Amino acid sequence: MRHNKKFNHLSRKKGHREALLMNLTISLIMHKRIFTTLAKAKALRVYAEPIITRSKTDDMTNRRLVFSHLQNKEAVKELFGVVAEKVAERPGGYTRILKTGHRLGDNAEMAMIELVDFNENMLEAAGEKKAKATRRSRRKKSAPAAEAPVAEAPVAEAPAEEAQKAE
Repeated sequence: MRHNKKFNHLSRKKGHREALLMNLTISLIMHKRIFTTLAKAKALRVYAEPIITRSKTDDMTNRRLVFSHLQNKEAVKELFGVVAEKVAERPGGYTRILKTGHRLGDNAEMAMIELVDFNENMLEAAGEKKAKATRRSRRKKSAPAAEAPVAEAPVAEAPAEEAQKAE
């Protein structure tokens, strides 16, 4: 039974699982995108997102807490420098998981996990969608057509009145 087991143990003991997630997080921070199995990607998201949230406020306490999870000075520098600047405005959801198919050897489901703010192609596509997004009115087309002749009618009568006044 799985009572009170709220996370995926990934078929590893505690120390091995923590080392795996630490190394995956370091790779994600340094490379901004990694390919792994879907189960590891989902476990990595749960592990990495609170660490990225900590990096948004740069103080000694948060740096020490993040270093205790990562154990890599270069990754901490990258996280508190480049990554923290990009995710400063984002309230959460720093990672995106995309399924990439099955691995040939064992048919394991593979996925790509990436930092959302570092995918330039999707950011450009989102910018284009926002620029093109216009709302269409749901009025019937007969309503504007009925208004148009009313607006033109006084203009057509005005020259006739001027002609009568001139006589």
